[in-house]
Amino acid sequence: MNPPKYPASSVTPTQDHLVRHGRSISSDGAQEGLQAPFRDGREARSMSNAHPIFGPRGSSLAQWPPPGSFSSDLKTMTLPRTTTPRTEQGPIFADYRSGDSEKASEQRQTDLRDQINKETKIKIGSENLLEALTSKNAKQAKEQRTRVEAELGSSNRKIIELTSQLEEEIERSKRPKTPPRNGLSAIFQGSPMKSPRDRDGILQDENPAVEESESPTFVLSEILQALENEGMLPDYYVEKANRLVDLLKKYPSLKYDLAWPIFGLRVQTMLLSQSREVVAAGYRVTRHAITDRRSLQIIRRLNVDELVMLSLVKESKADIEREQALKLVRAFFDVKGGIHEIPNVVLRTIVAIAEHHEDRLRNISILTLLELLVRNPTQVVDVGGMASLTQALLDGSYPGCESLASAILFLFDKPKDRVYLKSCHELDAAFTVFTDPIAVHSSEEKLKASASVIIALLQSWPGVYSVSNDGFAAIKGLLLSLAYPSLLARDLILDIVNAVLQIRAPSWSSSFLAGRRLTTYGRVANLKLEPFPPSTATSLEDEEETRISLSEHYLALLLAILIQSGLPRVLANLIQEEEAESALRRKAILLHGEMLNMANRLLPQKYSASLQRLSQLVVADDGQPPETSLHQVSMTYQIDSVSRTLHRSQAASKHPFDATMPSKTNSRVFHSTKHQVDYDMDEIRFRAAIADTQILSHANFLKWDWHLIEELIDGPLKNPKRLNEAITGTKFLKRLLGFYRPFKYRFSATLNTKLNQRYVRAGVSLMKTLLRSNEGIAYLWDSKFLRQLGECLSQIDRTSGFFADEPLFSNWRTSSTLTGGYFSLLGALSGDPRGLQMFERWHMINISYHILDLRDRDDLVELLLGNMDFTLDSHLRVMLSKALTASHKHIRIFSTKLLRQYAIQAPRSETGLQCPSSVCEWAIRLLVTQLYDPEVEVSEVAVQILEESCHWKSHLEYVVRCRPQLDHLNSIGAPLLLR
Repeated sequence: MNPPKYPASSVTPTQDHLVRHGRSISSDGAQEGLQAPFRDGREARSMSNAHPIFGPRGSSLAQWPPPGSFSSDLKTMTLPRTTTPRTEQGPIFADYRSGDSEKASEQRQTDLRDQINKETKIKIGSENLLEALTSKNAKQAKEQRTRVEAELGSSNRKIIELTSQLEEEIERSKRPKTPPRNGLSAIFQGSPMKSPRDRDGILQDENPAVEESESPTFVLSEILQALENEGMLPDYYVEKANRLVDLLKKYPSLKYDLAWPIFGLRVQTMLLSQSREVVAAGYRVTRHAITDRRSLQIIRRLNVDELVMLSLVKESKADIEREQALKLVRAFFDVKGGIHEIPNVVLRTIVAIAEHHEDRLRNISILTLLELLVRNPTQVVDVGGMASLTQALLDGSYPGCESLASAILFLFDKPKDRVYLKSCHELDAAFTVFTDPIAVHSSEEKLKASASVIIALLQSWPGVYSVSNDGFAAIKGLLLSLAYPSLLARDLILDIVNAVLQIRAPSWSSSFLAGRRLTTYGRVANLKLEPFPPSTATSLEDEEETRISLSEHYLALLLAILIQSGLPRVLANLIQEEEAESALRRKAILLHGEMLNMANRLLPQKYSASLQRLSQLVVADDGQPPETSLHQVSMTYQIDSVSRTLHRSQAASKHPFDATMPSKTNSRVFHSTKHQVDYDMDEIRFRAAIADTQILSHANFLKWDWHLIEELIDGPLKNPKRLNEAITGTKFLKRLLGFYRPFKYRFSATLNTKLNQRYVRAGVSLMKTLLRSNEGIAYLWDSKFLRQLGECLSQIDRTSGFFADEPLFSNWRTSSTLTGGYFSLLGALSGDPRGLQMFERWHMINISYHILDLRDRDDLVELLLGNMDFTLDSHLRVMLSKALTASHKHIRIFSTKLLRQYAIQAPRSETGLQCPSSVCEWAIRLLVTQLYDPEVEVSEVAVQILEESCHWKSHLEYVVRCRPQLDHLNSIGAPLLLR
């Protein structure tokens, strides 16, 4: 979708924020020029009594621009009947070419994203098929598994390649484009209305060498002297005016040296011409000559006020003159104090245009009143502009209705400005479209415009204040409008509630609204998984659930207002309505489930407890027919199904790896995983469990029962007696740890799929279990696993002396296979002092330092830092400090985000967790250092994490003791200063 076009040079920063939804105004670029109509000798008259003949704009098939828009081509002409209309050449078409280039870039980005989505779907399907093939006979499924794995690898490579192409295309589109040169020369060079002598003269003037050799002051005086000639054709004066504007734009300082007695007389003569093109050229020259408020006062002494008013009230065929006159008025906004120089008589004329629905300048007139309302509301009220703005909001015909609402809300925000609102019900007009039984059947555009205004109102404090009159009567009326038999209005009202409460539709919502059953929408197969999660990441979800941000407090207020206004009742009525559309009822059911979920999470118990009873749906069945009771039970069941599916989806998104479930074919194994194997299992049961894992009977790891293996690792093997028995009495642990040895190419050669992540989880659990006892530490110390892993890491260390044609940790292997999972196993060891001793034995610390210096292996650096545990004060913290300061921007941002899990830990006094002096304060010190990073993005991430960490009082006090300097961050550091 193309970005919206914002107003041109006459729009101030305040106006840009306020009116970003308004129509665009043509800029005064090189393509803007004025040209008079062609006349032969018999029709030639002087400037004082010229009567121009107007033909169609541009070519004979050109259409009038839409109402309220400005044409960038300000010329009209009439060709002789014997002349064939030519295609105009010039910067206008050059702009089209640049626009086509931008559209082509956007189209390429869209195509690349579509291809990425397609390959992602193929990847997900291949992973699901691999998961299904695990339940089949290995011999029968071997050929299918090979083909699926090949397709999966191809999809992974294509996704990486397409993502790289998309990033390059986005970067290429952001590069500045060189503007076209000699824009005005193209207009005049190809003009059929000039004689060869005139064209030659213009070409000589446009010669860069000639322009550079002539003094700008001399050229200015020459142009002004040429404007003294009387009795010339209108196109003569238009051409000179265009040259003068071009000169002022090329030399901006020249307008500060204008002799206004002479210059003003030339301009005044042009404004008094009978030719509309000449008058428009005069307005344009005047606009480009404005410098400060004093120049505005000089312009007003030339009686420009009356001339502008007379131009604005002319007929629509004088659009060129009216457009330039309104642009001149808008130019007053760009001068400090210029709005006070706009006379009320001109403003009343603009108000009259804003009230005329068929006027092409209506939208820009409303935009002008909006900007003036924000900067000086007294003037708008004095000329009666508030009524025009309120009527435009009620009609919904203005394309930037959100801008209208924002301007009025700006007055609500300050008590001193509320006096300009006579009734304080100006914004209720947006609700009238839905609450009026007749207006509710209006056009789709009008309903959508009013819906966008209501959403903008309820997403700000002044908006909530504006609709709080009479006990939120406007919101109650909006919700009661769900009873009107208008499908579009009902659907939009439900969309308004969803948008106001910031409810994001789950991935399965489209299928549910289409009428499908809620059976498999909560499956984790459709969720996006990270390839290798940090193994030592602190689980703080329970903590974060109790910490509600300020935005969630605001959502809780809106939810309470909607509930008090009768949202549960109207939703229940819509759900029970048999005549309603099926999709609409399902949408109401989904909204009802989200409402219950939010109420349970955000509202006090006295509010949420009454909602959970579903009193509107579950009522006493005394005197009710069986069909009604059955219908109520059916609707209640659907709401319960939606709530349970939402809960599963949210839990899976928060814990994607913990939520991975086996397929239905392994339901027996899945049932057994619900009950952990007994920690104190006896010897007979333990040996039977080891035999059931199939490790001792099969060398093929695909035949092993990995769910049972994980149970044994997390259960009996934590008992030192059983661990010693597994080490000395059987080959269970030898074969299991041998599976992870790099040079056996079993774990390291396995494809990186969602199903194969279970091998990574089992390996992490095995490392932690072995570190719990002396027997496990001794076995791990003497095993070949760490020695081979250290040798593989040294292959990518350019100072180690080890080389390989294809290192185990090459870029392709870490992305396509489970090789990157070795860093998760190392992360499990890094959280224990004895594990760090194993690091030092095999020189992994030195190798890790050298990995940080690899500028072409960001993926390896992210895997290394993202999986390490920095809880202990060790060399790992020094490595992280190095990455925070000595790496490039991408790694510095990634490393800064890693500090969050340590900086937001609760103090021991509240949760009994890690002491902040050993972990939290270390993380806070590093984050304070990141505030002085030369890249603003890094400092912004640090500010966000510090602001979140300051939720705890002890952390806030320590941040204050660090005395961070935030002056250089300006508004970025404001959230931290407000703490």
